[in-house]
Parts: sequence; C-alpha cells; structure tokens
Amino acid sequence: MNILLSTLNAKFIHSSLALRYLRSYAQASFPTIELVEYTINDVTLNIVADIYKREPDVVAFSCYIWNIRETLDVIRNLKKVCPDVPVILGGPEVTYDADFWMKKHPEIDVIAIGEGEQTFLELLQAYQEAKETGQPPRLRDVAGIAYRDQEHVRFSMPRAQIEEMDTIPSPYQDHLDELNNRVVYFEASRGCPFKCQYCLSSIEDGVRYFSLERVKEDLLRLINHGVKTIKFVDRTFNINKKYALEIFQFLIDNHNGTVFQFEITADILRADVLDFLTENAPPGVFRFEIGVQSTNDETNRLVQRIQRFDRLSRTVTQIKNSGKIDQHLDLIAGLPEEDYQSFRKTFNDVFALRPEELQLGFLKMLRGTGVRARAKDHGYVFMDESPYEILGNNVLSFGDMQKIKRVEDVLEKYWNAHRMDHTLEWLLEHVFESPFDFFQSFGDYWESKGWSRIGHQLEDLFTRLQSFLQTQQVEKLEHVISLMKFDFLHNQKHRPRKLWWEDVMEKQEMQATFTAVFEQRDQLREDFARHASLEKDYFKHTLTAKVSFDIETWIKTGDVIEGDYTLVVYYPYVEGEHNAFTMVDANTIASA
Repeated sequence: MNILLSTLNAKFIHSSLALRYLRSYAQASFPTIELVEYTINDVTLNIVADIYKREPDVVAFSCYIWNIRETLDVIRNLKKVCPDVPVILGGPEVTYDADFWMKKHPEIDVIAIGEGEQTFLELLQAYQEAKETGQPPRLRDVAGIAYRDQEHVRFSMPRAQIEEMDTIPSPYQDHLDELNNRVVYFEASRGCPFKCQYCLSSIEDGVRYFSLERVKEDLLRLINHGVKTIKFVDRTFNINKKYALEIFQFLIDNHNGTVFQFEITADILRADVLDFLTENAPPGVFRFEIGVQSTNDETNRLVQRIQRFDRLSRTVTQIKNSGKIDQHLDLIAGLPEEDYQSFRKTFNDVFALRPEELQLGFLKMLRGTGVRARAKDHGYVFMDESPYEILGNNVLSFGDMQKIKRVEDVLEKYWNAHRMDHTLEWLLEHVFESPFDFFQSFGDYWESKGWSRIGHQLEDLFTRLQSFLQTQQVEKLEHVISLMKFDFLHNQKHRPRKLWWEDVMEKQEMQATFTAVFEQRDQLREDFARHASLEKDYFKHTLTAKVSFDIETWIKTGDVIEGDYTLVVYYPYVEGEHNAFTMVDANTIASA
C-alpha cells in the first residue's frame, strides 16, 4: 500500500516534526511510507500533480492555521483527479472542531483528533485490511477519529494519550538527510502546566516527558549530523528544573556549534539555574523565547495567565547582561480588556528590557480556546477564516488595531533587524517620550507616505528615517544623522558601494584622513591599528564619513564631545573577523 504523509510548511527551511512522528510510529508495519513536504507558496496544481504521480493509496496532511486554506485547496483538487484515494487530516487546526470541517468539506474522509501516532497506525491497518478483503474499512473500530458513514459524520471512541512517551519511536532515528539546511523542531515533553486561555496547550492536562537518555541520544544524533538550528517546541521547557538543567548541561558539553531555541517561562526560572546559564552557556548557542503577552494584571487574570513581571524582568536583565543568550520576547495585542493605552504601557514595560527581538503579535481566536468560547463577553469581532485574527473588541477598535500594526511594521524593520541600534538608542533617550511613541509616530508617517505598499532597499530605511525625523523638529539632528552613518557603515560585512548621504567626502579629503590615521597608528586601538600598517591596502578596505561628534567616546562613556570628526571604518574581508572603526578629529587631518 502506497502511503503519502504530507504538509505545507510556511517556509522551505522549516521541517515537520508531526509527520516524522507519524512515520516513525507506523514504519515498522508500513516501511514504505513516503514523506513529502511542500510550502504554502507552492502552486496548488503543482502540488496536486506531484501527489498524483506518486500514485498513493492513502494521503494524510498535517494542518495548522498557517496552512489550512492552502491544504484544503490542494485536497479539493486532488479529490477530483483521485476520487477514490482516502484523505486523512490531522493537527491542531482540525482537531478541535472536527464536525465543522467534515460537514463543510466533503473531500475530507477522516480527521484524526488529538495525538495522532496510534490513530494513524490503526487507520493504515484498517485501510490495508480493506484493500486485502475488498470490504469498506472498519473505521468505527479506530479510536480518536471523525469519519464518514454514508452521508453522516460519525465519531469513534475518544483515544487516551500515550503515557509511556518512549514507546513512540524516535522521529530522528533515520532519514536525517531530509533535514539538511533546515530548521529542526524537537520535543522533550508534551503538555503545559498552565491554562492561558488563548493557547491550545491549555486544553491538555499535565506534562509528559521523554526519558533523558532518549532525548540525549536524539540530540547527539542531530548534532553529529550537522544540524545548524534545533528549536524545542516544549511549551514550558524549564518547568522541571532538574530535567531542564541536565539537558542544558548536555548541550553545553556537546553543542558543536548547533544553536538551540527554548520556550522559557522567565518568572519561574530558578536563581541557581539562571546563575548556571549566565556563567556556563557558550555565547550564541542558546536562544530563549519568552512569552510576556501583557503586563496588565487584570488582562492576565481574565486569560488565567499567572505571571510576575518583576521576576521576569530580573531574569531577562541578568541574561541580557551576561551577553551569552539572545532573547525573543512576545507580546499579544488584543487580549481582553487591554485598550490602546494599556497596550502602550505593556509595550514600553517590555521594551525597557531591550530584548534582542520583540515580537508584536495579534490575538488569534483559535478553535478550542477559552477566549474564543467567551468571545461575546468582550465584544470580539474576528476573521471567520484562518488565522482567526481579531478585528477589534469592546475596548480596542479596528482603527486602534491598525495603528498597532504600524508599530509592528517599523519595529520589525528597525529594532528586530538591528540595522541601527545606536541611532535608535539616541532617539529613545533624547527625542521621543517613549519607545512606543517613536514606533507609532514613525509607523504613521511610513503609512502616510505609502511606503507600506512598495519595497525598499537597505539605503531606503535610512533615508526614510531621515525624512521622518526632519518633520519632528529634532534637536541635534546632525548627531542622529551621524549615528545613522555609523550604523550603516559599521553593520555591513562588505565595503558598501553606495552611500545614502549627500556630504560624501571627496577623494582628496579621504586621502588626508587615511594619511592622518596611518601616522597615528601607534595611538589607535589594537583592533583598528593592525589594519593601518600598509596605507595602499588600507585605502582599499576603508570608507569615511563626516560626523558631528566623537561616536567612539559616546559609545564608551556616554559623553557627547561635539566637533568636526571623521568616522573611518575598515572592512577586513576575512571570514569571522568583524570590521573596525576609529574617529579622526578634523584638526588632526588639517595638521597632517
């Protein structure tokens, strides 16, 4: 029997953990299961044609909010050319409203409800038996499904969760070449102890763990294969202190350059674990995703979210000060009873922690969640189709939501992309009342110019910020422009060919600067001075810019020493080696 397991990933670099679990559980009985991953950007007809040529006897898809529309489009057309091929759907998007999906989409033959490993195997056995006997498959005997019986939708007996997690064969025992150049998703446990009402994990009771031996074996196999990024999907990785610590230690000892991302509940991260991580974590190997969502106590109470923001802040700050672990903090706009001003406060509270990345998301009324069940209590209006994003509620209008979306747009382009961190820090400290006000004002200006409907080059991000700031009557705007020049030059790996500012130095001025630097090389910082030994070579590797204050001193001490300075940036063109910079006083150039 030809069995095809498939899904439509959001991006090519993603990989499906669910499909690999299903294959590993069933392949002892069905060793020829074929796993094929597409993306939501693939042409529907191309996907259908590819499935058709594989001549499957059974096709199963894993469904989520990000792929359900495209998946349904595929199976509608697939059923037209392969009407007798059973189509099985599973995954969180179809689990919690199976009756709705079955009745609305007659092309679906079966929906696996909840945890799917045992269910999928038994379904395949039922179809195999039917193929051998010529009788209809005995679907009523398979627990945990919705299925069709003539014109009616039926539900079989519910299926209990798998308690002994190690009885599920490893999804990473073989087929590792499929994971080359992909992000790998990894699971050490299932379930979540918390009951946040906007999250599907709140529906499942308890946390079940794979054994540490099993987890270590799988991780080491992936590391040795050369996987670059492993993302743990455990909802609260640090809930079991001893378990988490042992995995952290194992990865510290064996990482071999692989990067690991964890979802951490920061306010319950124990002090000794925090100290251990900040002292022992190799720089750049761990990455933490921390859901804050809101700092409004009443909002958190309404969604049954238990959170101590003071403790969370201390944890995030200590981790950031260690300089070893990047942190990705999440917010959700549109939670119950959080109006625009309250969300502004939430944003500023969290931005004050200066996370490496701040994700601003919007509440989605997921099927099966408490917020969706009680949507009328807070006047929610939301999209009927996936991703079920809210359009407003009793305290947050659609207009307010659109304003916050403009904040999110420039936040992604400027802060999360880290294209001009020094510039933003100056603006937030000296110009705007709060971070939110900067991103909101700039986002509104961006929208008014129609830039959200056209693309942009890197240089455009700088010229558009400059254009915005010229409307704001910014004091010491020349200092901001100077920092923008610094960020533009210092953040690039290669010497840029195109500069966005108008006061580009003439060749004669550049030569005078190079001469001054060469003559003062003994007084320069070592990281810069060692590049200044050969003036001819040095000229090919540098770029200069006129600036209005000593940026190097400001970065070191915070002191602003104004004057006519020249910024000099050196690009080494050596793998793993960062560029270097120095400041040259114009008076020094003149004397040289």
